Amino acid sequence: MAADPTSEPSAQFVRLEVADGVGTIRLDRPKMNAISLQVQAELRAAATEASERDDVRAVVVYGGERVFAAGNDVKEMAELDYAAMVRESAGLQSAVTAVASIPKPVVAAITGYALGGGCELALAADVRFAADDAQLGQPEVLLGIIPGAGGTQRLARLVGPAKAKDIIFTGRFVKAEEALAIGLVDRLLPKDEVYTAAVAWASQFAQGPALALRAAKEAVDRGLETDLGTGLEIERLQFTGLFATADRDAGMRSFVENGPGKATFTGR
Repeated sequence: MAADPTSEPSAQFVRLEVADGVGTIRLDRPKMNAISLQVQAELRAAATEASERDDVRAVVVYGGERVFAAGNDVKEMAELDYAAMVRESAGLQSAVTAVASIPKPVVAAITGYALGGGCELALAADVRFAADDAQLGQPEVLLGIIPGAGGTQRLARLVGPAKAKDIIFTGRFVKAEEALAIGLVDRLLPKDEVYTAAVAWASQFAQGPALALRAAKEAVDRGLETDLGTGLEIERLQFTGLFATADRDAGMRSFVENGPGKATFTGR
């Protein structure tokens, strides 16, 4: 399966690889994929490219066979005072938000550690596949700070406020079995199967109705941010808008003529 190397030649630690409709955002900063300011910038660029490319229909976020990402670069962060962090904090959040905002299905393939900023990056995916020996956590409190790239917000929305507070207050590492039990991850696999399974999940959308998938993701994500009535209105507008698409026409015509699951979609 030939892959298209990243179109961002200046990227040193994060690249977008594309094959058969699936884009892999690959972190590669030995030894532990620490998320530095440069990595944040490269993550934003890769997420933007994945969002914009028509040949990318779904995305896998992957840190390699050994580790997903063991956190932000603490050595770099230790040199920043309050004024510097005021300047940098928006970029810290926006790198993760750029991944969360990819308007396509996104799966995190987690091996080893996903801690601090690495856990926050995993939380930005739609679903999370993890190795059965993976460990996740938000240990920022042990540094005298709190999560700053979405951990307090996305974790609480995913596992509930009480479990999120326990994880954040203690800074403890959550082992894979517990992570699955509380809904922090969605599937456990042997570590050498995690990436393959994530790509297989993403591949099912390679020929799917791209606009409907985008609408579904936006309706769920935006709806969770508001009250039920507003969420229902968001859903209604997304639903009706899809009746202007070629994929809706093809999908319904195919259903009537051939039964379910046989439509050919163009993403238009």
